[in-house]
Amino acid sequence: MKANEANLFKVINQPQQFIIPIYQRTYNWKEKQCEQLFKDILHISRDDKRSGHFIGSIVYFQESIYTSSTVPQRLVIDGQQRLATITLIIAALLQKIKEFKIDIQVSEQKLRNYYLFNIEEEDDLKYKLLLTKKDKQTLIDILEERTLDNTASRLLARNFNYFLSKINSDNIHHVLDGLQRLFIVDVALEYEKDNPQLIFESLNSTGLDLSCKFRRN
Repeated sequence: MKANEANLFKVINQPQQFIIPIYQRTYNWKEKQCEQLFKDILHISRDDKRSGHFIGSIVYFQESIYTSSTVPQRLVIDGQQRLATITLIIAALLQKIKEFKIDIQVSEQKLRNYYLFNIEEEDDLKYKLLLTKKDKQTLIDILEERTLDNTASRLLARNFNYFLSKINSDNIHHVLDGLQRLFIVDVALEYEKDNPQLIFESLNSTGLDLSCKFRRN
């Protein structure tokens, strides 16, 4: 097992794909959790005394060294709710940048190519995150900026529209800055070596406050 404190944007930016296995529950964050995360993102961007905000762990299995793939695939066993919600925020931010035609620190193209897509890939490999069941197609439709119909995953569609309603010309720079200051514990497991249940128990037994804040020295 390899566990490191990591900047979330730097983790997502790597050429890889996070996959939610079929046995995992579907996306289930409600507006309450989205509202709290959005408030945290805005708050950290406006607090010069804090260099970052910790949002929890992302635990995944790495590919075997014998697996041949153009894009390393990570099988996520904990953290899909955070990954999916951050993806929704980035997708909403991208649409708002185009709507407002605002010059921002990171261009539309970089947001797409660094944090949403593996630009050199095709088919499913082109997406940084693949959800499961009906959630998979709904997220793809959001990323491809297609109109969502009544067959879309309800929570994904609702939360995406929530973020679209919250991002405006006054806070758009703060949203991007806050996203860039989110931190996680990046936990990479190895097949046939690590027991995910023991990892969960170890992480939970630390009593680490998921709202802990990183401060500048």
